Amino acid sequence: MFAPPCGDLPWVRQRPRAPSAGRGGLAADWYKRNIVNSISTFLMFSGEQHGKAEEAMKLYTSVFANSAILSVERWGPGEPGTPGFVKVARFSINGVGFMASDSAYPHAFNFTPSISMFVDCESSAELESAFDALSDGGMELMPLDDYGFSTRFGWVQDRYGVSWQINLA
Repeated sequence: MFAPPCGDLPWVRQRPRAPSAGRGGLAADWYKRNIVNSISTFLMFSGEQHGKAEEAMKLYTSVFANSAILSVERWGPGEPGTPGFVKVARFSINGVGFMASDSAYPHAFNFTPSISMFVDCESSAELESAFDALSDGGMELMPLDDYGFSTRFGWVQDRYGVSWQINLA
């Protein structure tokens, strides 16, 4: 039986093909230039945290300099999310892009410390301020201390379940 190549089927969208150069090398560089447009950390607030995306963004953008909520799109009536809650939002923390959403869907997962935000602070005052603000209502996973790899480091899980490693650079 003859099967036409995918390119001959009008409903199949063709992805550009990378030059064949084995692992890494030219092919990896080609993909970096042609496939990935951007990468953002996406925070989904579900379960006990459902409805808290906007509150969390306000906290995060108040703790760190050069931060802002850039856009917020809300769930509307008749959509699968809770009307008025965050459908998708974009915000930045010290110029780094993040996204957030409230999900009413019952997921079998939530935030975990195995993925965390790592923050290098320029001063002890900045570090302690961020650590205090993020640990308020949350949990200290590693109190501020000298752990050998850093003279001042702490790890917290904030009140929303998001983990932060705060380090003195």
